[in-house]
Amino acid sequence: MKVAITGASGHIGNCLVRELVSRRIQTRVLVHKFENDLRNMPLEIVKGDLFSVDSLNDLCEGVDIVYHLAAKIAIDEKDRELVYKTNVQGTQNLVNSCIEKKVKKLVHFSSIHALNSHPPDQVIDETRPLVNSEKMVYDFSKANGERIVIKAAENGLDAVIVNPTAVVGPYDYQGSYLGQALKKIFLNKLPMLVHGGYDWVDVRDVVDGAIKAAEKGRRGERYLLSGHYCTLKELSEMIGRIGNKKTPKYIAPMFLARIGRPFIALYANLRNEHPLYTKESLDILKHSPKEISSVKAADEFGYYSRPLEETLRDTFKWYEQEDLLK
Repeated sequence: MKVAITGASGHIGNCLVRELVSRRIQTRVLVHKFENDLRNMPLEIVKGDLFSVDSLNDLCEGVDIVYHLAAKIAIDEKDRELVYKTNVQGTQNLVNSCIEKKVKKLVHFSSIHALNSHPPDQVIDETRPLVNSEKMVYDFSKANGERIVIKAAENGLDAVIVNPTAVVGPYDYQGSYLGQALKKIFLNKLPMLVHGGYDWVDVRDVVDGAIKAAEKGRRGERYLLSGHYCTLKELSEMIGRIGNKKTPKYIAPMFLARIGRPFIALYANLRNEHPLYTKESLDILKHSPKEISSVKAADEFGYYSRPLEETLRDTFKWYEQEDLLK
């Protein structure tokens, strides 16, 4: 068997590559930037991106399974056009190559944010409708990316969709938004917490779920890969216990966090970082659903999410090994 991966340098992609290589599966990756952590692996590398049809055709030539992870993530409204173009037109380009090269299975990585989160007090599962509003470009773009994949599946492409929640865990070489937040909490450098939280899921469980979806997922179906809901306050306390150190405790009222956003953005820019508290991320924290069901994935192919504390212990152990806690 031979597989191909877009977005292999990202957090999930890196872990997926490691797992496939450990299983001695021939793996080809599409690389645009950030390949340092992939160079020592036995991979076939295709240089290109989602807008280069030739590179996508080269990627898909002669492979059995394609995992599509490449995406532009945004927790603010910067680069709206690029976010939309990458997540929608890029997905269409890849789907076209999968069809042309007769790929046997496409596993498309969407996001929980592609689904309408309202009402947030009810369980979210695969029956939730896709986002229709353009208010948050990332959500809208991921929803439209799903629509492209669903249409292709209806026309015969064997494609499945996986929707992870907030992904954390080891091997986060590029420093994801969530990874940055974990480190700031561990180092007590987050100036304040706010009310609200996320459903956090281990990157290794997401990878395992995606591989199982490739093996047993049904054409045109969506599978939510969720973990465990935890507030920022509970997360900070858990990280404090793990590190046996002081972590942020002050919970600011949401209105104060919103007032302070310009100063947070300025501080982040001075440090060449992404601001963690944006209008969009604060809205997500405030309205994030507490019950996101992965029962369908569990029933159909045995998906499982490990305890969050185990994930965090392994993550900070990896950070220490890589000397990334600075």
